[in-house]
Amino acid sequence: MNYHDTHFHLDLMPSPEETARLIEQQKIYTIAVTNSPTVFFYTEKLASDKKYIRPSLGLHPELVAERYTEVNQFVQMISRTRYIGEIGLDNHNKVPADYKLQKKAFEKIVLACADAGEKILTIHSRRAARDIIDIVGPSFPGKIILHWYSDTEAQLQKAIKNGYYFSINHPMLHSKTGEEIIKKIPIERLLIETDGPFTKRGDELFTPLMAGDIQKELASIISTDNTLSDCEKIISDNFERLLGKDY
Repeated sequence: MNYHDTHFHLDLMPSPEETARLIEQQKIYTIAVTNSPTVFFYTEKLASDKKYIRPSLGLHPELVAERYTEVNQFVQMISRTRYIGEIGLDNHNKVPADYKLQKKAFEKIVLACADAGEKILTIHSRRAARDIIDIVGPSFPGKIILHWYSDTEAQLQKAIKNGYYFSINHPMLHSKTGEEIIKKIPIERLLIETDGPFTKRGDELFTPLMAGDIQKELASIISTDNTLSDCEKIISDNFERLLGKDY
């Protein structure tokens, strides 16, 4: 069984080259997200000779206010990769002008991705799920992953109805709210993420090499109608289905 990590900041690790080597050695399928177009090139170079690492073009919502001028560059670069992220909206303690600019950038990015077709988007949605779902809509011509979902059940159900996937990390598994959300998501929509280096287990930064641990723990939480091994296989199959021809 191959493990996967749909949301990992490879370029922000202490030793990106060594981490990339270990990911390839352990055959962990990894979507390496970035926070802006200008830093995408480094991740693209790291992944250039790797089978298991997919470089992802991003513009983090919390950086939009200072990097809005990179939106046009983002659109021009969209053909370089099928993978898009980290993108999205963040309305946690944001002034209205900042959030308005985020929405403007996100709308442009989603429209460009829809025009390109078959993109896989990993989306940040903190306190902004309603706007994310309204902008992306129910028939986006690609795949949507809501990364570290933490919003309302009403919006969760809309996202499920729209066919979105949800990537689960270690902190979600160790949060009462996170566990409640996980149990409401159909098993065929669950994926694994680490969000390293922004997550830790003790003093250890999470990397894709620990994705198997997250997958096993997730399986133990949701294994009501299936065995642990069956749950793990379904989660792995979800990723294979997500990538399709790229798997």
